[in-house]
Amino acid sequence: MSRRTLLCASTPRASCLDLWREKNDRLVRRAKELVPQECSLRRQQLTQDILEGLSGLLHSLQGLPAAVSVLPLELTVTCNFIILRASLTQGFTEDQAQDIQQALERVLETQEPLVPRLEQGLRELWDSVLHASSLLPELLPALHLLAGLQAALWLSTDHLGDLALLLQALNGSQNRASEDLLLLLKTWSPPAEESDAPLILQDAWGLRDVLLTASAFHQGLQELITGSLPKALSSLHEAASGLCSRPVLVQVYTALGNCLRKMGNPQRALLYLIAALKEGSALGLPLLEASRLYRQLGNTTAELESLELLFEALSVTHKSEAPHILIEVELLLPQPGPASPLHCGTQSQVKHLLASRCLQMGRAEEAAEHYLDLLALLLDVSEPRFSPPPCPPGPCMPEVFLEAAVALIKAGRAQDALTVCEELLSRTSSLLPKMSWLWEDVRKGTKELPHCPLWVSAAHLLQGQAWVQLRAQKEAVGEFSHCLELLFRAVPEDKDQGGASNCEQGCSSDVALQHLRAAALISRGLEWVASGQDTKALQDFLLSVQVCPGHRDASFHLLQTLRNLNRRDEANAVWWKLKTQTQVPQEEATWSLPLYLETYLSWIHPPDCETLLEEFQTSLTESC
Repeated sequence: MSRRTLLCASTPRASCLDLWREKNDRLVRRAKELVPQECSLRRQQLTQDILEGLSGLLHSLQGLPAAVSVLPLELTVTCNFIILRASLTQGFTEDQAQDIQQALERVLETQEPLVPRLEQGLRELWDSVLHASSLLPELLPALHLLAGLQAALWLSTDHLGDLALLLQALNGSQNRASEDLLLLLKTWSPPAEESDAPLILQDAWGLRDVLLTASAFHQGLQELITGSLPKALSSLHEAASGLCSRPVLVQVYTALGNCLRKMGNPQRALLYLIAALKEGSALGLPLLEASRLYRQLGNTTAELESLELLFEALSVTHKSEAPHILIEVELLLPQPGPASPLHCGTQSQVKHLLASRCLQMGRAEEAAEHYLDLLALLLDVSEPRFSPPPCPPGPCMPEVFLEAAVALIKAGRAQDALTVCEELLSRTSSLLPKMSWLWEDVRKGTKELPHCPLWVSAAHLLQGQAWVQLRAQKEAVGEFSHCLELLFRAVPEDKDQGGASNCEQGCSSDVALQHLRAAALISRGLEWVASGQDTKALQDFLLSVQVCPGHRDASFHLLQTLRNLNRRDEANAVWWKLKTQTQVPQEEATWSLPLYLETYLSWIHPPDCETLLEEFQTSLTESC
C-alpha cells in the first residue's frame, strides 16, 4: 500500500476524499488543456501520464472497502479513466468492460456486503445496480455517465439488444416495450451533476448526443444495406443533424447520396456528394459513389474520370487530426465491410474497377494500360510464387492476368498478351496435379487449386488467340489443342458439393469449364475453316455442341459448316434446334461468367446470326 493510502487510512475520511478529489480535478484539467495541434508523440506521452495518474487514483480508491460516501468520486474517476483510455486507443476493448463490471460490483458491495452473490454478466449487474441506485440518489449522476459508457461500448461492438434493454432500464417505465434505439436515446434524461461534483472529462448529456448521432448513422447504414431506403433516408438525416466531425459528415453525406441514387433521385444524390467533397480532404468515398451514380446515368466519361480521381486520392496519405480527449462518433462506428456503401477499397481494387470498366465499355487501349499498371502495382508486393488470395470484392490474381491478356489482345497488342500469359503460367502451372485430376481430389488441396485448371487452360486459350492475331496458325492451333487437352482431363464438379468460387462470383466451376471447352473448340474450328479444312472444323463444332449443350454460337458455326459441306439434312436438324432455342432461355443465362471469358466469347460470336437463319429458311422453302 502506498504512503498516501496509509496516510488517508489514518486521517478523517473527509480530508482523504478531498485529496483524492483534488487529484482527479487536477488530472482532468490537465487533460482538457492538451492542445490537439501539439506534437503527436508529446501529446500521447502527456495523455499516457494522465492516464497513469487516474489509474493510480482508482487503485487507491478501490483499495478500501466500498462506501456510499466515496462511490460518487470512485465512479467519476472510473468514467474519466475509461474515457481517456478509449480516446488514447481509439476504441473500446475488453479492459473497459472489466472496468465497468468492477465498478458495478463495488456499488452492490455497499448494499449487501455480507451476502454471497452469484456470478453475473454485465446485463444482470446493471439490472441489480439500477434497482439498488433507486435507494441511493447521490449515485445517479455518476451511474448514468457510466451507463453512457456502457452504451458506447455495446454500440461499438454491435450488442444492440443489450443496449436497448439498458436504455429501457435507465428510462424507467417510459417506453419499456420500445426497442427503437433512437427513441430510447432521445427519451433518456441523465440527472444533472451537482455544482460541487468532481470534474469529469465528458458529461452524460454530451455522451448521449454522441450516442444518438452514432446510433442514427449505424441504423441508417444497416437500413441502406437491407434495402429499407425510406427508413435509411430518415435515419441518415437524423445523423447529419447531430454531432458530426468533418470526416463523419463526409461519410453521412456519401451514404445519403447512395440512398438517394438507389431511390431514383440522382440530382439530389449529386448535391450530397458535392457537399461531401467540400467537407474535407478524404475524397475517396464520395468519388466512388459519384462513379456509381454516373454509371447509373450512363455517363461513362464522368464515371471513368471519377475512378481516376479516386485512384489518385487513395495514393495521397492524409495527416489525421489528433483526436479530442472525448468519446466521439468515430469511436463507435465499425469498420465498413465489403457490403457497406462506405467500403472504399484499396488502390489495386480501384485500379481493377477502372480497368474492367474500360474493357467492358470497349476502350481497349485504356483498359490495357490500366491492367498493366495494376499488374505492376500487385506484383510489387507479391511473392515470386503466389497463392491467389480470397477475392471479394474483386477477382483473384490469376483472373487479373487473364483480363489483362484479353485487354491487350483487344487493343492489338498480341505480343504483350503472350508475355502476360507466360507470366501467369510460370506462377500457376506448378500448382496443377501431375496425374489426371478429379475436381473432388483437387478440392482436398489448397483453396486455390479447384480453379487452377481453369486459369491454366484459359491462359493457353488466350495465347492461341494472340497467335491468331499474329497470323501464326500453327502456333494458334497448338495452343488451342493444349487448352483442350487440359480441359478434357478435368472432371466437372459434383453439383451437390456446390463450388462457386470466390474468384468467379456467380459462376460455378462446371459452367465456366463448359464454356471454356466450347470456346477452345470453336476457336480451333475457326482456324480449320480459315485454312479450308471444313471437315476438321466440323468435328470441333460438333464436339462443342456436345460439351456445352444449348450454346448458340457453337450451333451457328456448326450450321454454317454443314451448309458449306452441303450436308442439308444435318443442317436442317441444327436449324430447327436453333429456332427452338430462340423461344427458350438458355439454362446458364442466370450465371455471370468471368469477365475474361465473357469478353472472349464475344470474339467468336458469329456475325449476322439472324440473317443466317433467314437465309437458311429461305433455302429450305425453295427446295420444297
